[in-house]
Amino acid sequence: MPMKRLFQIDLNPNRIYGLDILRALAILFVVIGHGAYLMPPARYKYVNYFVFDGVSIFFVLSGFLIGGILIKILNNHGLNIKLILNFWKRRWFRTLPNYFLILTVLLILSALFKEDFVVTDKWEYYLFIQNLFTKHPIFFPEAWSLSIEEWFYLLLPILLFIWIKLFKLSINKALLITAIGIIVCVTLFRYYRYENLEINNLIAWDKTFRKQVFTRLDSLMFGVIGAYIFYNYKAFWQRYKKLLLVVGIALFLISRYNFFGFHPWGFYSCVFSFTTVSVATLFLLPYLSGLKNGKGFVYKFLTYISLISYSMYLINLILVQKWLLGSINWEPVEQFNGYLFLLSRYFLYWVFTVGISILLYKYFEIPVMNLRDRKW
Repeated sequence: MPMKRLFQIDLNPNRIYGLDILRALAILFVVIGHGAYLMPPARYKYVNYFVFDGVSIFFVLSGFLIGGILIKILNNHGLNIKLILNFWKRRWFRTLPNYFLILTVLLILSALFKEDFVVTDKWEYYLFIQNLFTKHPIFFPEAWSLSIEEWFYLLLPILLFIWIKLFKLSINKALLITAIGIIVCVTLFRYYRYENLEINNLIAWDKTFRKQVFTRLDSLMFGVIGAYIFYNYKAFWQRYKKLLLVVGIALFLISRYNFFGFHPWGFYSCVFSFTTVSVATLFLLPYLSGLKNGKGFVYKFLTYISLISYSMYLINLILVQKWLLGSINWEPVEQFNGYLFLLSRYFLYWVFTVGISILLYKYFEIPVMNLRDRKW
């Protein structure tokens, strides 16, 4: 098979280009951010100016897409147990196979090559409970956000079922009450933690607030609210899309560059910083969701990156950086030229991440998705 065919991916013309742009930017921010471990801090600080919170962008986009799927399903077919089970099956077929594959590979590698590694205490990763209320373990650190996603998939239909079946609310009211209720509860929970825990550095802030399930579910709910507005108030969605785009970009810049001088682990950072980024992403959606098509190299590049973004997220840090790049003897290169060592390692980081992700997407993720579509 020619090399070009090996890595070629067919692009679906029905994809929404604007959402692909957002998804591609999100994963590029994540991979660039993780690339900091391969660069001297004095050099990376210049790159870091252009890195935004890609994971929060993913959360809002996921909430928007899943919220839209549920709205269409519920309006067309009503709500019942069979429908919820079918929704879960389709979601789990989309997210779990890739995750379980990479998780299992990492467990095998660690068991074979790391002394005193205990496999049996990693069972929490298969149930996504490793960071419900506690800090995420150091093994497979990328998995923290996937736990939040999976609990979102699980809880949202259950809560909708309760509101609709027990309290006899309409689909739209149930969705809106659920989204707003979770946003309020999670924000209050973060405030409670801020008042009762001592947070005195960025690492503690990161582990206590940023990377736990019940401190971050609200970000996905902002996306659900976006789906609610999109399907029920389309005129508003379209009328103010350019204004909201400008406001959203402004909020991103204000949050990223801390124009108001908020303390990095103070009240705002612990309680409301995630809200700002989530609202900023929500405000981008009206404009980007209406951007249907593109052309040229930039279009193909961003669409490619969007398609393989899930695989890129799973492999870039531990599998690529630790196991692949870590297995290479860099000493001769570093002794020959320090700059060549840094550039070569960083270049291979991107080559391995993108190349393996394309193969994983084309030869594993697509077949699994095709199986899912045939079965459900």
